[in-house]
Amino acid sequence: MVRSSRGEAAPGMWRREAGTVVRRAGVLPEPVVAPFVIVAGGQVPRVPTEWAPHSHRLHELVWVRGGTLTSRVEDRLFTVSEGHGLWMPAGVVHGGRATAGAEFRDAFFAPDRTPFAFGEPKAIEMTPLLESLLTHLARTDLDAAARARAESVVFDVIRPSERQFALQLPGDARIDAIAEALLDDPADCRSLEEWARSLGVSDRTITRAFRHTTGLSFAQWRQMLRVHRALMLLSEGFDVMTVSETLGYAQPSSFIAAFRRVMGTTPGAFFDAADDSSGNVRNPVSRVQNS
Repeated sequence: MVRSSRGEAAPGMWRREAGTVVRRAGVLPEPVVAPFVIVAGGQVPRVPTEWAPHSHRLHELVWVRGGTLTSRVEDRLFTVSEGHGLWMPAGVVHGGRATAGAEFRDAFFAPDRTPFAFGEPKAIEMTPLLESLLTHLARTDLDAAARARAESVVFDVIRPSERQFALQLPGDARIDAIAEALLDDPADCRSLEEWARSLGVSDRTITRAFRHTTGLSFAQWRQMLRVHRALMLLSEGFDVMTVSETLGYAQPSSFIAAFRRVMGTTPGAFFDAADDSSGNVRNPVSRVQNS
């Protein structure tokens, strides 16, 4: 059975699931003073959790295990799943959402003492070494020398992911209604021509608007959006057949082919790779059939 995702609309984000808790930004961990450069921690939201738009005075790296995290930054929607994290530079306004039961972890970096600069949000490869180091830095009993050694290795090994998985939202009044409708219901299968009639514009206008604002055709953008949503559903344990039906595909094979076109691999192989890289085997996706 497909779990309902109906709930209150959240502009520019997926429709909130029933029971979602909306929070303000959490209080930054203290102390963030010398000799601390990195302060790490974590939590496990028991229900779907959304963080209202906010910014931090520190750089933030967030990642999840056993779920997904979605973050909205201006006109971009980022989705990170197991094996990947999201770097958020200090001062950048962002909102976020974590799936229920995901192990949500974050690390804050003092900007004036971080010897590298990612000037914009960026997906980060969460290798077992990087995760272990940040978990180590979450301890409260480290002396200054031990902390400095671990921090220096973090600076050496942290690197962007090869895949920067961000969905560009149109931000164009002529087609924003299409984007909002598909965020609300990715299974909406209306054709380009049907959308044109509904909005009272030509299909060429819609095509040009999508190309200009997102760099993708309407069909490519909808496919990308569906894969973003698929990552969330798969990480929650839905099987491939259920996900394909939820996203409006007639056959699971059509969904798998679309996922491969965007991600370069099948859903099962993608999550198997995430499990292998993180050393975590809790994610049920790697064991689903039809993958």
